[in-house]
Amino acid sequence: MTNLRGNLASISITDVAQLLHVNRKTGLLQVNSDTARGVLYFSSGEIIHAETQSAKGESAAFEILEWVMGHFEFLTTHVQTTATIRRTIPDLLMDSARLQDSRKRLNVIFPRTTAIPWPTLPTPQLLEGIKLFAEERHILPFFDGFRDFLDIMAASGQHDVAVLQTAAILKDAGRLEVLEPDAHLTVTLMKSGLFKKGDRLELPKVVEGWWSALGPYRGGIKKVRVVWPEGSAVERVEFVTGLTDKQIAIPREFMQVWGLAEGSHVKVRPSLAPPSNPKADHLGMMP
Repeated sequence: MTNLRGNLASISITDVAQLLHVNRKTGLLQVNSDTARGVLYFSSGEIIHAETQSAKGESAAFEILEWVMGHFEFLTTHVQTTATIRRTIPDLLMDSARLQDSRKRLNVIFPRTTAIPWPTLPTPQLLEGIKLFAEERHILPFFDGFRDFLDIMAASGQHDVAVLQTAAILKDAGRLEVLEPDAHLTVTLMKSGLFKKGDRLELPKVVEGWWSALGPYRGGIKKVRVVWPEGSAVERVEFVTGLTDKQIAIPREFMQVWGLAEGSHVKVRPSLAPPSNPKADHLGMMP
């Protein structure tokens, strides 16, 4: 069993894990998928720890156990790591299968993780007659009408199934709307002058009218998140006349720092985040 290696197209990672479990092997199972890398730590046939580029412990183990493409290699070696997983292989594989089934079901209900879940009732009424576990209650405050599903996963520290399941419970009760407020706009240079500082973005009034019809934004929009292929930024916004329905006016300084030119295409949505340092956001400091 030393240096066992193979292709996930020929044998599944769950079959490999069961083989190592039956033979009570100790060592590292290194897995390289097409886009990610991970390691399962085995001790006497049990997975005691797991790591990927984005997670550790059980979350990482579940992530690796879902990979169906790539290569693996098992190295027989003494394992020195803190045990973060204390369940047997059969229990872990069973839960992994449940998660995969849940994910398939939830992805049908919420096909786009860039959509924004918005509860339509305040918290006391929102929870009447609904049973939520502690994990799901922890997620609820992040459903603020501005964060999309991906933002909520990152901010709450919960995996996708937990976040989507919480949303599904509210949606089944008729207490959740799913919003997609992204405006796809073309960049134009903001006209500046002696009494007009380039410290904000400008959007057409028609976009403000569209957003203001959506529940979370009826109180007004002061900031927006701009997303382009190489980065994102959050800035103050003013809604003006004089722009076409598909334009966003950006100060020259911002355009230079963000690497945008006139005619570039960006996505824009309302944001709650504080005004950002354009250079910092360009370097990947997402709000």
